[in-house]
Amino acid sequence: MVAAAIATESTADTPTAVRSVFYIEHGTRLGTRVGTGGEDVVYRNRYVLARIGTSFGACACEAGAVGPEVADFSGMPAADILTQAPAEVRMAVLDAWLAEHAPHRSHPLATSVELPTGTPLQRALARDAAIVDLVAPQVGDTIAVVGVVTPLVEGLLRRGAHPRLCDRNAETCVGLPVEQDLDAVLTGADRVLATGMTVSDGSFDVIRQHCLSTNAPLYIYAQSGTAIVRDFLGAGVRGMTAEHFPFSQFSADATPMYVYRTGQEGTREL
Repeated sequence: MVAAAIATESTADTPTAVRSVFYIEHGTRLGTRVGTGGEDVVYRNRYVLARIGTSFGACACEAGAVGPEVADFSGMPAADILTQAPAEVRMAVLDAWLAEHAPHRSHPLATSVELPTGTPLQRALARDAAIVDLVAPQVGDTIAVVGVVTPLVEGLLRRGAHPRLCDRNAETCVGLPVEQDLDAVLTGADRVLATGMTVSDGSFDVIRQHCLSTNAPLYIYAQSGTAIVRDFLGAGVRGMTAEHFPFSQFSADATPMYVYRTGQEGTREL
């Protein structure tokens, strides 16, 4: 239905244009951690970004999937990109289109949380504290965490939760083993916390369907696919945090993060 709406717009006198498409690959070292495990990790991420009007969309991608050549799609109609471009570009454009039609900054269901000016570690700690507040784990809860970030795991541990970790690019985190078997991590979890990157790697719907079938609350922390994930609130997703570009790791200045909580419906057919 969304693709049809974009195509309909594109038959109008002024079709929806994707003003900018670009690719970013970066690494972030948060610094030597003083705390559980004392780990010092370099996080590597790759994104395709697209801009429509005042809104950005994002898609996290694997190494080698796409590269700077995605900039060639800049200026093209959105409907054409959705039929011609690689999947990563299509997702970023869809995310931008949804965000432009319902911006996070003015969405009636979003609460804005300011991530303060600071170092990468200071901003990551503020972000992850807000994510843990959203999940609100009870002491003793088993939390399936899909997509591992050290300060986030430490925040869950401080609440007395038992994180069960899954990530393709890690083996341990703060002394805990990191699994690659998604089903093993999900089985028996009291709550599930997953990264928005699951939208682009194909595991999001597996996780969502599991949570629907087991009634386990699902929370998403997202930079990638934020507006796409938002459409599943009340349809398997209990709550989410959304950062639009530029993400917290790309700025030292204060930036907003938007929090969506339980009961917000969003069942758009994609």
